[in-house]
Amino acid sequence: MTYLYYKTSTYASNQKPSEKNIKEWKHLSDKKNWRITQLANGFYQTECLNPAREEWHDVTRRETVEGAEAAIDGSIDHFAKKLEATKGPKVVKTF
Repeated sequence: MTYLYYKTSTYASNQKPSEKNIKEWKHLSDKKNWRITQLANGFYQTECLNPAREEWHDVTRRETVEGAEAAIDGSIDHFAKKLEATKGPKVVKTF
């Protein structure tokens, strides 16, 4: 009879993100660090500024300016929520 043994593990920790990550998230949650460019094929490309190299990094492509701006707003909201989570749990109700 053959037995197969395997090891499983889970990782659960309340480690705070590094200062580098927090700085990057703050940068990405600021709308002034984003722009929209129109490509030759008529699509719109969202780009964010890379502070380390002072160059623009392409993120997404959309068919309309409104779609590109919505994508930027969604990214800003995402990084703002990540920053909020670094502050730890917040009390929602006390008794």
